[in-house]
Formats: sequence, structure tokens, C-alpha cells
Amino acid sequence: MRNSTSTDERIAKMSFATVYPLYITKVEKKGRTKQELDEVIRWLTGYSQEALEEAITLKDNFETFFGKANLHANAHLITGLICGYRVEEIENKLTQQVRYLDKLVDELAKGKKLEKILRV
Repeated sequence: MRNSTSTDERIAKMSFATVYPLYITKVEKKGRTKQELDEVIRWLTGYSQEALEEAITLKDNFETFFGKANLHANAHLITGLICGYRVEEIENKLTQQVRYLDKLVDELAKGKKLEKILRV
């Protein structure tokens, strides 16, 4: 999948701290918790809870956020559609990582068990 360069740049500069509360709202509306969301984010990124909170406090953009991350070895197992695109076909690495996160948040909000979301 090819995204336009401008879309990739817009995603890279988007603040994780701005999107994070939207993720919380999305999962809480569906009966999930902030703690479960944080667990999913930590699984994908390799962040500790403290590092995650620091990224939010520092208002890291997605480029910085994923630049500091140590993506989980099973992240490539995240497949399916998000925003009309197949995540496994996204060519821009950073955009794909952001869409991995979006996909995991969607799965959490849809009620999937954590074991399945975390590809255990």
C-alpha cells in the first residue's frame, strides 16, 4: 500500500500525547480499561509504564515515539484492515507502526481477549 508522502509526514508529526486520550475514550466506551490499553501499547513498543508516561508528558510525536520503541518481535503478526488499508501492506515503516497501534486499539475496543491481541 502506498500512502502519499504528505500523509506519511502528517502521521510522523502527529503527537502521541494528543492521540492517547482518544484511544482511552475509545476503549473505555467499550468497557475496557486504560490499564489494558497501556498493556497493549507496552507490548507493541517495549516501553515500560514510566517510559510511556514520559512520552506523553514530553508530547512526543509518532516519529519520536516509535523511534524510541523496541517493537515486539511478533508485531508482524498484526494483520487486517485499518483506515481502509491492509496494515501488512503499508510500505512506510513508521506509518505501518502507527497503524499497528491503531489496529491493536481497535481489537481491544472490539472486545478481543488480551491473549489474542498480544499474539501470545
